[in-house]
Amino acid sequence: MTELDLTILFAGVVAGAAPIVLATLGETVTEKAGIINLSLDGTILLSAMAAFVVALETNNILLGFAFAALVGGIVAAIVAFFSIYLNQSQVAVGFVLTLMTRDLAYFLGNSYSRLQGPQVVPLPVPLLKDIPFFGQIFFNQNLLVYFSLAMIVFCWWYMYRTPLGLQLRSVGENPRASYARGINPKKLQMMYSICGGLLVGLAGATFSLSVKPGWGRPQGAEGVGWIALVLVIFGGWNPIKAAMGAYLFSFLQVIGIYCQGWLPSVPAQVFQVAPFPLMIFTLLVMSLAQKESVVNWAEDHIRMKSILAFFSGSVPTSLGKPFRQD
Repeated sequence: MTELDLTILFAGVVAGAAPIVLATLGETVTEKAGIINLSLDGTILLSAMAAFVVALETNNILLGFAFAALVGGIVAAIVAFFSIYLNQSQVAVGFVLTLMTRDLAYFLGNSYSRLQGPQVVPLPVPLLKDIPFFGQIFFNQNLLVYFSLAMIVFCWWYMYRTPLGLQLRSVGENPRASYARGINPKKLQMMYSICGGLLVGLAGATFSLSVKPGWGRPQGAEGVGWIALVLVIFGGWNPIKAAMGAYLFSFLQVIGIYCQGWLPSVPAQVFQVAPFPLMIFTLLVMSLAQKESVVNWAEDHIRMKSILAFFSGSVPTSLGKPFRQD
C-alpha cells in the first residue's frame, strides 16, 4: 500500500469510529454510575431514523442532532426510572426497549427509506490538515469526528480529575457510602443515565447524517449497540481504553471492505460480519489475560505485566444494583 492508501484507510477508520466512540462513551458514563442500559442497539437505530427525518423535513441538520439526542435521553431515562424508582430489572427493561425501539424505528421510518437527505460535510482545520500523514487523518474530518475525539478526553478528565467525577464513580462503587456523605445516589444515577443516553442518541444521528447518510433497512448500524456494550467491558470502564476498542472495531470494518476487493471470490457477507466475532474473540482473550494464573505468570515478564496492567479494569461494584434506601 502507498502512503496515500494508508492515509485514506486510517482516515476512514477515524471517521467510521465516531458513532461507535460516542455510543461507547455514553454507556461508559451510564455504567460508571451503576446503571446498565441494554437498549443501546435499538436506541441508535431510532435516533438515526429520527435525526434523518427531522433534518430532512426541517432542512436543519442541527435540529436532527438535537432530536436524536432527545430520543436517546428519553429511552435511557425510561431504563433508569424503571430500575431506580420502580425496582425493575435493568437488563429486562433494557432488552425489551432495544427490541421495541428497533421495530419502531423501521416502522416510523419506512416512508423515508432510501431518500436523499442532508449530511454533515468535512471541515478541514487550517494548517493542521497540512501536517504530513496525520493531518489528513485527524484534521480533514467533519465536526462530529472532532467532537468524538474531544469527548474522549473530556469524559476521562471529568471522571478522574474533577470532584463531580469522583461523585459519579462513588455512586457506581458504593451508593450507600455516598448517601451517608450527603450525596443523592438516585438523582445522580438518573442524571448520568440521561447524559449517557444523549451521547448514544448523537451516535445514531452520526450514522444517518454522516457515516452512512440516509435511512433504510438495513440501515447499517445494526449490532453497533451490542458492540458498544462489549467495548465498555473491553476498556475496563475507562473512556480512553474503551475508545481505543472502538477504533479497533472500526479498523476491522474498514479492512473488511478492502478485503472484498482483494478476495472477490469470498462472499461480501463474510467480511461484513467478521468484525463482530473478532471483537468478541478479543474480549475473550482480554478476559483470559486477567485470570490469576496469567497475572502470576506475568509477574516474571515486565513487558507483559505492563500490557496486562494497561488493559486491566474492574467493574463498578454496584453495577446493575440500584441503591435501595432503608
